[in-house]
Amino acid sequence: MSEGDLGFFVLLAQRGSFVATAREMGVTASAVSRRLARLEDRLGVRLMNRTTRRVSLTGEGEAYFTKAARLLAEIEDLESSLRAGRDTPSGLLRINATFGFSRQHIAPVIQEYCATYSGIDVQLVVTDAPMNLVEQGVDLNIRFGDPPTSNLVQRLLQRNRRFMCASPEYLDRHGTPASLQDLGRHDCIVLRQEHDLYDVWRFDDLGRQSPSARVGGRLSTNDGDIAREWMLGGRGIMLRSEWDIARHVRQGRLRVVLPDYCQTANIAAIYPERHHLAAKVRVFVDLLAERIRASDAHDPMQLTAAELRPR
Repeated sequence: MSEGDLGFFVLLAQRGSFVATAREMGVTASAVSRRLARLEDRLGVRLMNRTTRRVSLTGEGEAYFTKAARLLAEIEDLESSLRAGRDTPSGLLRINATFGFSRQHIAPVIQEYCATYSGIDVQLVVTDAPMNLVEQGVDLNIRFGDPPTSNLVQRLLQRNRRFMCASPEYLDRHGTPASLQDLGRHDCIVLRQEHDLYDVWRFDDLGRQSPSARVGGRLSTNDGDIAREWMLGGRGIMLRSEWDIARHVRQGRLRVVLPDYCQTANIAAIYPERHHLAAKVRVFVDLLAERIRASDAHDPMQLTAAELRPR
């Protein structure tokens, strides 16, 4: 049964007249009569008694009217809630992001977001590899690196690079690498992330080159924060995002190694659709972008040329 038939029957029952219903629908009274007859034929029951001037509900018609009116009200409520969702965040927002960035930047924004919008629930799932937005029902990915090769929408939140770095204590003990080949003689702290070759570091093209280095060391983990703490503790060289190491470089706790070699790993919000984007996603991404800009202005996430090559 279509919504159109439900609406037609409810209108006819409320008006109680072919003529009044026809006038409101902009058709003839005979057209209204024929449509009612087709509806009754399809259902196999008589819904209305006819007189020359009025129509009245049969017992079956009364039951049909009651349920039809309730269904139409529920449909209207559903559509109203969806329309409201385009303007005011509501419902469940599922976010997928990496461990360290979630702790430092996303979790505080979620707390602010929920305090502002009482109708929203947020589920944050932290993983080293991005979850599939469509298959796993995720509304939003916050990710680093190359954009997805699908039709997903990507919004740049912050430019970011990955650099090799180490503590001054480690470099004083073991020396500073002068080339990528020298990395083979050093302890390198590697991240064992899903789908990645953890022991090969690949860098942005330099002209026609596609530089890379095979690395190894005594320490590895799938948690970037743990690996960073090992690096700060003088245990080796690590390839780490600029946003996470910039303040340590400025404080003298880390030094960038071979600054000509880096990976572009911009931070982006990725979501399935641009059109009819729900307010719960749009408003959160806007707030996250604003807070990242404010954080960057207070404590810049990018390193300057002087900071990359201190004298």
